[in-house]
Amino acid sequence: MAALAQTAGTQAPPQASPSSQAASPQAAAAQTATSQPAPAQAVPSQTAPAPVYSGPAYDIEIVVFRARVALGQPENWAAETTASSATVAGGEASSGSGPAGRLLAVLPASDYRLTAIESRLRTSGTYLPVAHAAWVQTASAWGTRDGFPLESLGINVPGLTGVVFLERGEFLHLGMTLNYTMQDPPAGLNAPPGTTFVMNETRRVRFYQRNYYDHPAFGVIALVTPARGPRPPGR
Repeated sequence: MAALAQTAGTQAPPQASPSSQAASPQAAAAQTATSQPAPAQAVPSQTAPAPVYSGPAYDIEIVVFRARVALGQPENWAAETTASSATVAGGEASSGSGPAGRLLAVLPASDYRLTAIESRLRTSGTYLPVAHAAWVQTASAWGTRDGFPLESLGINVPGLTGVVFLERGEFLHLGMTLNYTMQDPPAGLNAPPGTTFVMNETRRVRFYQRNYYDHPAFGVIALVTPARGPRPPGR
């Protein structure tokens, strides 16, 4: 079979007849057209992907609690408006632009560090914890106020809305703009049912140090630590 295949492969091709060699003008033109190189196809331009901020990661944990009784003097709560610009403690010059932080994971209750604090608040008789959450994120640039709504952090409390943001400039700051509408405000605040209380504050934070965000009607205890996951720890 191999010799047969070799013999068949070496046979001279049959000679074309004179009539077949004389190609018509139309056929020649068609052959010339098909032999021309195809025009180059336009390559669609590709938009460069947006830069992804991959800075250090941080664990953030907060306990939100409300007061059972007034924590401050009665005020004119009707004059209080919803949160907009934040009050800054330990601040620095604001750039107002830069990369936004990324929410990497919402942590389970087994990773909480403030469980004992929540228990003490619950048994104090003065405070009532209403939310406890922890998550991992990178920081936004200082002054951007780019954060995450409470719902994305696993917090769903009737009447409580707002955003929590972590910013990094020369220092690390944790801020929050929260609105808490209470149908039964703490006694002694002279606030009618349905009053919306506002917390709008940013603080410079240090690792493993609890931070207290104060308000006569409700408060927040927050803790920021380097991330414990596979990402690089925060500074």
